[in-house]
Amino acid sequence: MSKITDSMKESIIVPVVVIEDAKDAVPTANALLAGGINVMEITLRTAAALDSIRNVAAQCPEMIVGVGTVLNIDQAKEAVEAGAKFIVSPGFDKKIVKWCVKNDIDVTPGCVTPTEIMMARNLGLRIVKFFPANVYGGLKAITNLAAPFTDMQFLPTGGVNTENIAEFVANPAIFAVGGSWVCKKADIAAGNFDKITELCKEARAQIKS
Repeated sequence: MSKITDSMKESIIVPVVVIEDAKDAVPTANALLAGGINVMEITLRTAAALDSIRNVAAQCPEMIVGVGTVLNIDQAKEAVEAGAKFIVSPGFDKKIVKWCVKNDIDVTPGCVTPTEIMMARNLGLRIVKFFPANVYGGLKAITNLAAPFTDMQFLPTGGVNTENIAEFVANPAIFAVGGSWVCKKADIAAGNFDKITELCKEARAQIKS
């Protein structure tokens, strides 16, 4: 594993962060750090995403900032130039993965079928995103997919929350979990950073209990 994936594994939770105003990026990162999480996936769903990545990369060195919702190789390149340390995409794109592998950028593509998992594995990946987990069968589906792919682990996103996180992370096929429930878009916009910290602490407490 790389230093980036080691941090994801240790954090267990990879927050999916949607930021509308780049000025909120660093306070959000600090709120996550205070809650015990030192990785964040800023999604390319808003016009403020790249500036948000730049702000965190420049002003919050303790936070490992990555980029999510990467749909093509140009977005991947722009995000890395902005300071993203890892890339997450909702599906499997061979061009994105090959470029990341070539340039030593950690990448986690979305894979929910055996064929997609084999494509990722054949390019050297051993961790894939499983999204949306609640639509594609959740933990039961992951457990069944992991049976023939014993050297693969999964990052489920979609449907994971504080109530069920302990069940997910107890499964050896789970590398970490992703989600926005600890870092909601509305809380970021409203400046409810203390709430974000508390949600992170609550989620991590469930893992340890």
